[in-house]
Amino acid sequence: MSDLFLRACRREPVPTTPIWLMRQAGRYMAEYRALRQKHTLLEICKTPELALEVTLQPLKMGMDAAILFADILLPLEPMGAPFEFAKGEGPVVHSPVRTRADIDRLRICDPHEGLGYVLEAVRLIRKELDGKTPLIGFAGAPFTMASYLVEGGKSSDYRLTKNLMWTDPESWSLLMSKISEVVRRYLRAQVEAGAQAIQLFDSWAGALTQADYRDHVMPHVKSILSDIEKTGVPVIHFGTNTHHLLELQRDAGGTVIGLDHRTPILDGWKRVGEDRAVQGNLDSLLLCAPVEIAKRRATEILEAVGTRPGHVFNLGHGIIPETPPDHVKALIDHVHETSTRIRAGGGA
Repeated sequence: MSDLFLRACRREPVPTTPIWLMRQAGRYMAEYRALRQKHTLLEICKTPELALEVTLQPLKMGMDAAILFADILLPLEPMGAPFEFAKGEGPVVHSPVRTRADIDRLRICDPHEGLGYVLEAVRLIRKELDGKTPLIGFAGAPFTMASYLVEGGKSSDYRLTKNLMWTDPESWSLLMSKISEVVRRYLRAQVEAGAQAIQLFDSWAGALTQADYRDHVMPHVKSILSDIEKTGVPVIHFGTNTHHLLELQRDAGGTVIGLDHRTPILDGWKRVGEDRAVQGNLDSLLLCAPVEIAKRRATEILEAVGTRPGHVFNLGHGIIPETPPDHVKALIDHVHETSTRIRAGGGA
């Protein structure tokens, strides 16, 4: 197996910096768009054979890890909060959770019952990869999941979510506890099904102050990550716009801390500590610029890291649909070639 990714996550020396990219399977790829002409996003997620197909699509570009094709909101349905992806609007939760009664109705579901199709996809993918490429499983973090539940979909300011958190902390804590337990069980089940690493996505945590994150979110994240770390697989803790929260994220857990593109990689690494690996952190929009610009910025990241162990190359967030696939391939090749020279002592 190509174990560069797993070795880097464990801060072991590697001859080449591994690279995978968030949203590496998706709308920038012609093969994926063709599949979406026939199936909805939820149909792909809920059909293990289709999730397998999409997970494998980007690997031909030379990625050092596969990531399960799924969606962070899938646990909401078995919890009792069905949703759909409305055209042009993104996810829409049909009955937003805004009162204590709404929270009381939410179920703590068994992942083998409500999310068995995801676990079957994990098993199929592991079998198909046949030890050649490691598989990453994932889930959404409690605050990000709660924000979709309370707002009823995407939000620009999380007004309703924050208001619940501030005005009814007891109900908020119950909501977060329920989500956290579902996510913990779900991630454990993914590991048992064959996932070799786990990433927790806290996409919207950057909207919180340090005090609100510490008091209302961090304990719930910690309960998930501390348990998943016990499985022995690498655990990646990722958020966007979390420059001000890095130390708190570190304390919440994760053997690898994801850094978005707003934080210089060595500054972020110093803040989370030398005992953690880091993942990141090229601006995803650079892949839509002339490819030489993206290569130059990637080289700057690789030169800053140098030969120190524990770096997984990734974007600051996900690939956007407008990204040319040949730019993705060029970046992967460049990271492999440049990091190999640097780590061999030959410079960039």
